[in-house]
Amino acid sequence: MPAEFEDVIRGRLTAVIPSYRPDGKLPETVAGLADAGFDDIIVVDDGSGDGYEKIFVECEVLPPVTLLRHGANLGKGAATKTAFAYFLEHRAGREGVVTLDGTGRHLPEDAAACGARMLSEGGKLVIGCRDFAEKGAGVPFGIRIARFITSLMVKLSCGRYVSDTQSGLRAIPAAALPLLAAAEGARYEYGTNMLMAAVSAGTGIAEERIRAVYRGTGRSHFRPIPDTIRIYAQILKFSASSFISYSFDLLAFYLLQKFLAPHIGGASLRLDVIICTFIARVLSCTLNFTLNRNAVFRSKDRLAKTVFKYIAVAVPIMLTSGGLVTLLRRLFGASYPSVVTAIKLLVDTCLYLVNYRMQRRWVFAGRKQTITDQKTERLRKRSNDTRRRD
Repeated sequence: MPAEFEDVIRGRLTAVIPSYRPDGKLPETVAGLADAGFDDIIVVDDGSGDGYEKIFVECEVLPPVTLLRHGANLGKGAATKTAFAYFLEHRAGREGVVTLDGTGRHLPEDAAACGARMLSEGGKLVIGCRDFAEKGAGVPFGIRIARFITSLMVKLSCGRYVSDTQSGLRAIPAAALPLLAAAEGARYEYGTNMLMAAVSAGTGIAEERIRAVYRGTGRSHFRPIPDTIRIYAQILKFSASSFISYSFDLLAFYLLQKFLAPHIGGASLRLDVIICTFIARVLSCTLNFTLNRNAVFRSKDRLAKTVFKYIAVAVPIMLTSGGLVTLLRRLFGASYPSVVTAIKLLVDTCLYLVNYRMQRRWVFAGRKQTITDQKTERLRKRSNDTRRRD
């Protein structure tokens, strides 16, 4: 590997490896990191059990290694948070961490390159983006699909496209760790939540091309169905809440158009659309607010404060919806309730993304900070109680 990377990262960065029931690739990875210039490596045994003690001992005897242990398997996200909490408490003066897997899928030279890139770019979060087009990479089809879907989800949720949201190789500046250590999730969903928290907070992100290594690597503990559900949990719940509320909104709008609109004056101005939209939206927003506050975002903010912010978002979206539907109705000369409802469906589908981003980043964001502060404190306490071997 280029010698300049070793000179740049030595004494400045810490490598972090969360590990659960590893194989022989873990000691190889640790030794490779030491050779690459990492003079501080935190390995977290995430409750692997006595049968894996020998492998962790092989890592522990290497001078740069600090071994942290969980008494039980808490998940990759929890293990990463434990390392972050330990770093924040015991590594003052270091400029950041580089997270990677110990399965051999992340090469030490790529980890060093990402770390050097982070240091050279003013503390941006650097993601090691795997080159799936590389010949002989042997990337499973499911991994390719998962990367595409998650990248799209992050784009829709946060407005930022990241080409490899599932990469575990990340160089993270120390200044961003308190926020990212507090992101929700204990298992594989934490990686995505961490990235979304960084994007939402305006943390700079850079991408470093790395090799995609799958053949001959250690076994992954990723469970396709439950872990995928965890990764997409919030947006799936929000989508379900939106679908239920919007179905109710459309039904109410249709019934109001059918039975109330004929009795509303000012037909030349098509006020019936505005009035029906308003009534339907008030009813559906009440339902949507209740579902999002209690089931999707589980907000603990004061009810009055959250209602105010929700209304501040819902009213402009409602007026935009009613105005666009009215404009398109006049433009196309639509008169049948079913046609007008179809126009409304198209308009509100386009407004869905705006609504989600505003609710996630502003309306219900206060609750997250309260919980994440508590989580950070719990992490630090757990780190102090964890058995360590320096």
